[in-house]
Amino acid sequence: MRKDEVRLNCGITIPVIGLGTYSSTNDSVTTEKAVHLALKMGYRHFDTAKIYGSEGAVGNALRRANEDQIIPREDVFLTSKLWSCDHHDPVSALKHTLRNLGMEYIDMYLVHWPIKLKPWACNAVPKEEDFEKQLDMETTWEGMQKCLDRGLCRCIGVSNFSTQKIEHLLDFASVPPAVNQVEMHPMWRQRKLREICGKHDIHVSGYSPLGGPGNAWGSTAVVKNPLINSIALKHKATPAQVALKWGLTREASVIVKSFNPDRLRENMGSLDLKLDDEDLIEIEQLQERKIMRGDFLLNNTTSPYKTLEELWDYEI
Repeated sequence: MRKDEVRLNCGITIPVIGLGTYSSTNDSVTTEKAVHLALKMGYRHFDTAKIYGSEGAVGNALRRANEDQIIPREDVFLTSKLWSCDHHDPVSALKHTLRNLGMEYIDMYLVHWPIKLKPWACNAVPKEEDFEKQLDMETTWEGMQKCLDRGLCRCIGVSNFSTQKIEHLLDFASVPPAVNQVEMHPMWRQRKLREICGKHDIHVSGYSPLGGPGNAWGSTAVVKNPLINSIALKHKATPAQVALKWGLTREASVIVKSFNPDRLRENMGSLDLKLDDEDLIEIEQLQERKIMRGDFLLNNTTSPYKTLEELWDYEI
């Protein structure tokens, strides 16, 4: 196992730095070029989802790289996600994803949100009438396990699940989730969630590890934080590298999102950075600030959920 990989409870390894492929512009040409460039730079972990609209571009880039003998398919870790309108039939949803990708299998299939929408409600910003009254995660997870049994994916997991949602899932899951992908960065450290996931050998993967600057729900609070900048100056690194390295030291993987060549290279440089104990202690003392998609959903949809607790059973 390489030093830039960790082993999951399903037995396979996951590269600790992944490239997220969500783009508000959904420009498939730009996405495909970025994935192709990232492969040449050493990225081996790519994160997509039905709702991102990037599956086709990611698949094109990976197939092209395989055909050009840049990297064989088996050396790439590919994640996609079950959108909330597909909880009634994860197998059909994953087969559709595989057609989009032009792949026979993916490495990880995640339940994108612990929210169930009606089958025809496939928009990223749902309306109140789009929500089902009950999640029925037991039925959804049974479908996810069928995806695994049929060889459509190598591992299954979840995303945006709180400690309560994780523990509830474990009450009935024959196959435990291998991953819980959540927003995580130095100003939202997910301590309690990491403890629970660690107890059950569930790997935590952090999206928006820089706080999501440039996204509608994000902020520059992480990369502009004085302490993060001071640590970066001390180590002749960048604030982004410090934030990413913090996540890696917490035994998490991180999903970065930049198609800029210089930023792609910079983010990979976090693997070589070494933070000392004093740095980590100071970061743990930062006041936490929730910079999150859940807040964005509450404020920008007509969801029947009026609090984060109702939406997500959320807690730090």
